[in-house]
Amino acid sequence: MQFLMGSLATYLDMEAERRANELKYECLLFDMDDTLYPMSSGLNLACRKNIEEFMLHHLNIEESEVPRMCLELYREYGTTMAGLKAIGYEFDDDEFHAFAHGRLPYEKLKPDPVLRNLLLSMPQRKIIFTNADKAHAAEVLQRLGLEDCFEGIICFETLNPPLGTANYMDALDDDEVLASGEPQHSDLDDADTNSKPRILCKPSLEAMEAAIRIADVDPKRTIFFDDSVRNIASGKAAGLHTVIVGSSVLVPGADHVLSSIHNIKEAIPEIWEGEGEHLEQVIPSSASAVEALVLA
Repeated sequence: MQFLMGSLATYLDMEAERRANELKYECLLFDMDDTLYPMSSGLNLACRKNIEEFMLHHLNIEESEVPRMCLELYREYGTTMAGLKAIGYEFDDDEFHAFAHGRLPYEKLKPDPVLRNLLLSMPQRKIIFTNADKAHAAEVLQRLGLEDCFEGIICFETLNPPLGTANYMDALDDDEVLASGEPQHSDLDDADTNSKPRILCKPSLEAMEAAIRIADVDPKRTIFFDDSVRNIASGKAAGLHTVIVGSSVLVPGADHVLSSIHNIKEAIPEIWEGEGEHLEQVIPSSASAVEALVLA
């Protein structure tokens, strides 16, 4: 019996590899906020208000300047947090994330069985790629009922590990961890050793290329889903196939457009091409499942 079970397991592994090679795409890279759930949830607006309060009360920025500064830094640096750090403000990353995300109305997010079934029916590897921190990613995925639908999470901690920690290539030795990070990059080696590394985040091309390396994927066989026009443009520049989500029009750099993530099967049926008699993917969940999934 043990021989038969071992032979079956070997056969299933070989079949899974064969199916993966037959598929047009090998990996699906998903943004999370305003992509896996609609912007109408209100989390985006609530997060912005929290960030503005942090700037006002923790950084003592003039109240009349906060809204303009928040928006301008977001546009120039990818996130307001990255911009604040870049222009010299000092604060703890975890403290900022706790303030920005800790008071969000997560109760507005409900389990999404339709999206869950769609994700589990997709034969490719599926990875989250978000600028947010791992605690926020874990909370969102749990609220949506999607915590066991992804192989890993590339998040803030992945791309911005504490100085002196191992780099993301070391983390790839652990099959369960995608969210380690890339220590700040070689171009900084020429800078003053006392200078502080900038925050790496979307939409920078550097962040896109780091995510591709961390996930260990071929960009030509990877689809990137995001609600941000500028993230889509960077994804395309990095060689990814791209899908703009939450839009009714195709934007520069996008190969496909989805008004909702739920329309994915109608809009991109090639995700399932070559699938054959696909055995549904099930990633065992546990209390610490999302934490283990962070590619760190």
